[in-house]
Amino acid sequence: MLFTDSAFIGISPTSGHKSYAYAALDRDLNLIALADGEMDSVTAFVAGQSSATVAINSPAGVNRGLVRDLTKSKMLTPSQIRRADLRLAEHELRERGIAVTKTPASVDLCPVWMQTGFELFRKLAKAGFQKYPEVDSPHQVLETNSHACYCALAGQVPLARLSLEGRLQRQIILYEKGIRIKDPMDFFEEITRYKLFKGILPMELLYQPDQLDALAAAFTAWLAVHKKESVFTIGDAKEGIVVLPENELKSNLRGL
Repeated sequence: MLFTDSAFIGISPTSGHKSYAYAALDRDLNLIALADGEMDSVTAFVAGQSSATVAINSPAGVNRGLVRDLTKSKMLTPSQIRRADLRLAEHELRERGIAVTKTPASVDLCPVWMQTGFELFRKLAKAGFQKYPEVDSPHQVLETNSHACYCALAGQVPLARLSLEGRLQRQIILYEKGIRIKDPMDFFEEITRYKLFKGILPMELLYQPDQLDALAAAFTAWLAVHKKESVFTIGDAKEGIVVLPENELKSNLRGL
């Protein structure tokens, strides 16, 4: 579907198979698309936009050994050397208490979802998407990390993404930021003693974990264009710059 206005699209590779969840917002934060699809359908949707900023919840490439280089002058044990097998952005996030997946130095060692993310970055580059921030390009792409996004937006590590309470928390965060999605508090209005007894919950009012990841990425893409002062970047251009909402991250989120 083609939208003539600018679209802000978040894409999250799903675990275990080559598919994606994607969400699109317009400039007023209306939700204009929320779906799942394979590579061809996702790239067709993205490429069909007259103007689009895309945020992908995946590393853009493997690590280039920057963290290893930083630790060369130190006496490291074998286990410490293995722990240094990650990108600088991931190292910096972990130092702040945000547990993100490490990106290996070899594509073959990367999980399927990560390799799927690499492929999507390549496809969009071939379609003419420029790395953010390219001010003169109507088609831009950036890397984000949805878990880190929620950490930044909440000011603490959120509840588990697959749990009911974690999904509610993430949806409330997005709703409170002004995204025009389903109000998660309606979930509680639909619950009665009888429904709880029968195990009948209004799950249709809540988004799936992968959809929530895509929505966080889409919101980050929107902020990166409309409120550049409200995004924070971390990492190194040689390996990948990660863009996150909020203009800073707390120094240590452990224990919150």
